[in-house]
Amino acid sequence: MIIIILAFIPTILPAQDSSKVDFGKFSAKGHLQYLENVWLLPESEKWQTMGQLYNRLDFKWEKGNHISANLGMRNILNYGQMVYDYYPYLEIMALEDYGLVDLTFKLAGDSSCYAFTNIDRANFEFSWQKLEIAVGRQRINWGINMVWNPNDIFNTFNYFDFDYIERPGCDAVFAQYYTGMTSALQFAWKIDSDHKSTVAGMYKFNKWNYDFQVFGGVARDDVVFGGGWSGQIAGAGFTGEASCFFPTEKSTDTEPTLVLSGGANYTFPNSFYIHSSMIYNSQGTTGKAFSGDFVVVNRDISAKTLTPSRMEILCETAYQISPLIRGDIAGIITPYDGSAFIGPSLDISLTQNIDLTLVGQLFFGENQTEYGDYWKLFYGRLKWSF
Repeated sequence: MIIIILAFIPTILPAQDSSKVDFGKFSAKGHLQYLENVWLLPESEKWQTMGQLYNRLDFKWEKGNHISANLGMRNILNYGQMVYDYYPYLEIMALEDYGLVDLTFKLAGDSSCYAFTNIDRANFEFSWQKLEIAVGRQRINWGINMVWNPNDIFNTFNYFDFDYIERPGCDAVFAQYYTGMTSALQFAWKIDSDHKSTVAGMYKFNKWNYDFQVFGGVARDDVVFGGGWSGQIAGAGFTGEASCFFPTEKSTDTEPTLVLSGGANYTFPNSFYIHSSMIYNSQGTTGKAFSGDFVVVNRDISAKTLTPSRMEILCETAYQISPLIRGDIAGIITPYDGSAFIGPSLDISLTQNIDLTLVGQLFFGENQTEYGDYWKLFYGRLKWSF
């Protein structure tokens, strides 16, 4: 598909003087970081560690105001005790590519380390007046809330993957047509590694100083309808979204699934920030919600399976301790099985483009509950952006 677009580009570009060829504008950015992982296993009183060298590169080419191309990739080397103990499982998870085209490549690997490259952006974009079209691997973000996004049927992300701020992409065609200053029609068609399609249309508009969206389509083996809103009440951000999945003959489910989430946030004049969010899944269990590798960051979750539990509640607070230091702590509880997650973090700006981040992911609960079997993880990240 990308090759076809490349072939047609010369036909839509204006004729140019051969002595003054305009090759367009090229830009590049990225970051290099080191992430140290520490996993505490209380039953064996054993600490396991893993080091990670991570390099991200993002390239962009623009030709005038109408045509552009994007290429983004992650280059990762993992090594240490955790790799030795869980190889090749960790490598298999890292090399899993859920796109139509496999753009994740193994560079090296054995029982002590593994390295791979993942291309998560590779697309062409074309814009003309009120129309925008993008083809290739891209991020189609239909979510509104900050934690759980039932509307995000194309690019669902894992909340626990704090280190992947760019979020994953998908192989898709995306089109947007602006119908007004605050309204637009969107269409997207994605094909995944199982050769199953997710195709849907969305209408976005503004009313009563709120942004609304409604959509409908097919998400793999389900017909899906949903919508969401975003606005403010007394200075506090107020968001919500819901999706209802109706199984087709190809689906393994027999009953419709309703997934809805809502959130509110407020920042005080002294920079103290509070945020609360909840999610409800009509097909979630009201018993112990253990689901194996649910918190594994590369797990292929969907907007239909954001949580295995019937309900979860998140509370978060953050404070700008100084101009260069910000502290944050978030907590999640599952009311039905009583398990919980606590995530403290500290961001320190060392220079204009070098940051130090300390993160904890602490899981509590009985065995076989949603968060009861993961124990405690700690991370230290030194990041240089360029």
